[in-house]
Amino acid sequence: MVRSQDVGEWTPQWTIAGLAREGGVGVETIRYYQRRGLMPLPERVPGPGGAGGIRRYGEADVRRLRFIRSAQEAGFTLEQIGELLALDATDDRARVRELAQTRIAALDAQIAGLQKARGALAHLAGECGSGGEGPCPILMSFEG
Repeated sequence: MVRSQDVGEWTPQWTIAGLAREGGVGVETIRYYQRRGLMPLPERVPGPGGAGGIRRYGEADVRRLRFIRSAQEAGFTLEQIGELLALDATDDRARVRELAQTRIAALDAQIAGLQKARGALAHLAGECGSGGEGPCPILMSFEG
């Protein structure tokens, strides 16, 4: 990170491509997050001689991008992530906990469904391997 000598603060250093690389996403993903209001759109920094107009991103942008990606991996929707980002500026831990508990319940339902599907497929695999006559039970189950 580049440190500003006169202000004593960290200054932004990445273009959108650099931010994408740091966050492990594509440039279009960042633009999509910006359109959805999840990522800020920084002002254009003028270049030498009035040229340039390049947007620069800093460490806070990388942290926000990583937060979004981590929340997505946990299964939160972009709408929920937007709410989590807004709640980050407040002290509403009860609402954050409520969102997490809702997500946990959805994961539990998903896990139960996957376990049921696994059990059914394991049963069919056993029948298929028994060497019986006729079509494979697994293939028959997929036909309806």
